Amino acid sequence: MQILKPSDLPANFTGNGCVATVGVFDGVHLGHRHVLQQVIASAHKRNCASVMVSFAQHPKSVLLGHAPATVTSLEHRLRLFDACGIDATLVLDFTEELRALSAADFVKQFLIDGLGLKELVFGFDSKFGHDRSGNPMSLGALSKELDFAITEIKPLRLNGRAVSSTAIREAVQLGDLVATEQMLGRPASILGTVIHGEKRGRKLGFPTANLQLHHELTPPQGVYACMVKVNGSDDLVTGAVNLGMRPSFENVEPSIEVHLIDFDGDLYSQHLEVFFLEKLRDERKFTDVDDLRQQITADVNAAKNVCRKFISGKS
Repeated sequence: MQILKPSDLPANFTGNGCVATVGVFDGVHLGHRHVLQQVIASAHKRNCASVMVSFAQHPKSVLLGHAPATVTSLEHRLRLFDACGIDATLVLDFTEELRALSAADFVKQFLIDGLGLKELVFGFDSKFGHDRSGNPMSLGALSKELDFAITEIKPLRLNGRAVSSTAIREAVQLGDLVATEQMLGRPASILGTVIHGEKRGRKLGFPTANLQLHHELTPPQGVYACMVKVNGSDDLVTGAVNLGMRPSFENVEPSIEVHLIDFDGDLYSQHLEVFFLEKLRDERKFTDVDDLRQQITADVNAAKNVCRKFISGKS
């Protein structure tokens, strides 16, 4: 997938044009993928590029001065857009200047002149431009003037409720991994970079990768069975992850430690995507190292069983 910034415009495919959609698409959930599938299908019919236009920061960080904890970082979203089959993503910094740009000027500057827009696809409740004034109805006259089509996608619903990033954030924060997976179309996950830790896990016989997250949202504290992708690989590694304060070591800062089962390799500075399959237990304080080691052994065995069922269910 081609990753574009404003200085790269006009894009090299403007001659053939593109079908595009605009939005944050935090989580790239089933509803988002429903929209992206329409973008890709329409682009194939028109023999042009499929394009996602997204933002480096959540617009609410500028509009409200704060933004919700994100389900996915920009880097994570880009990986997911690529996996969906999108040809190019234009990444825009959501600044005060961009906020002030009218929907019509946004379309002209970025979509028509920059990307050669042929068709604009709107997802459920999708709006852009100053005061979020750009929608299928308000841009109808402009689409005729500039000769681009508008397609609006109906919301994807599960159990009567529209799939949305807000609903997913609620489910993740509540630890409802089943509902989260249903809406995402994949298990809840985090993406982070492995950093140096205190190597306590190694001393216990269970080396762990300490993660510095690329985004904020995580399930509640505790120990989970997980599957892990290393540096964007499609291969899944069995693991167990601890989210929390590690009370046995009197930590003052929360940490995220992942033990990759039967894995041998240097993980420092590698990017890990950790998929949460099932919560095994809450965090608790242990009286001595032997008790802790015994519990970690039980956690690893439990994680193996959960991961084994997950893998067999996919095959």
